Amino acid sequence: MAYTAMSGNGTTAGDDPLQTAVWRLRSRACWSDAAALLQPVTAQTALQRASLLVERCLYTEQGWEEAEDALRTAEALAHGDDERGAAACERGQLAYASTLHGVRDRADEARAALGRAAALLPPGVAGRALLDFRRGLLAENLARSPQAARAAYRRAHAGATAHADPLLLSFTWRHLAGLALRDGELAEARHGFAESLRIREELGYLVGTAPALASLADAETEPEASRLRDEARRLFRLLGGVPTWLAHQLAPTPPATGAATA
Repeated sequence: MAYTAMSGNGTTAGDDPLQTAVWRLRSRACWSDAAALLQPVTAQTALQRASLLVERCLYTEQGWEEAEDALRTAEALAHGDDERGAAACERGQLAYASTLHGVRDRADEARAALGRAAALLPPGVAGRALLDFRRGLLAENLARSPQAARAAYRRAHAGATAHADPLLLSFTWRHLAGLALRDGELAEARHGFAESLRIREELGYLVGTAPALASLADAETEPEASRLRDEARRLFRLLGGVPTWLAHQLAPTPPATGAATA
């Protein structure tokens, strides 16, 4: 199966046992343990390992140096355009996460890296959908351009559908729904958030289920909103307060926008 940083590889019966073990650890917020199962001796395994550690940074705001080291290894092993493009996509995501969490302003680096990835990954290839999604994140959360973000998310959604990447679809559904909620389109927002939650529950993506519950709660009325938010809090505590940025959304007076980082 081709490498994608957000693929559901390992989620179905018959998958490689190693990938199944990696997925189970990743889905439970055990990124370091998942990364330890992968020996970075090939470009593909190095990229997957780097992706796990970059994702840990986004969700926990920790492990930046380890992610940088893993990414440098992946960049050194990458040869073809697809591998170099995937590595550049991870470089952009790490710079984005650093900027978003206020660790260091690397917005220019994020844009440059994702632009480099776009030059290496032509439209239609599997990795392009993830790239489009991440360009949407930059547009929404750094450039504050919802129109550009919506266009990027729609491209990512179409690509994830074409390449049967359900986990990425859960992200595109959620972010498109967040933009709809901002525009006051409640029915569209509820549908998108519900689809995201359904996919994550089916995949067993536990670390992403609490954010999905919280987002759906922001589009629902009482008493359903409180029920969803209580369930999100339960999962959030179960995972030790991960993702860290969800703490604000689960505060007693949650934001009305439904915005999120993942």
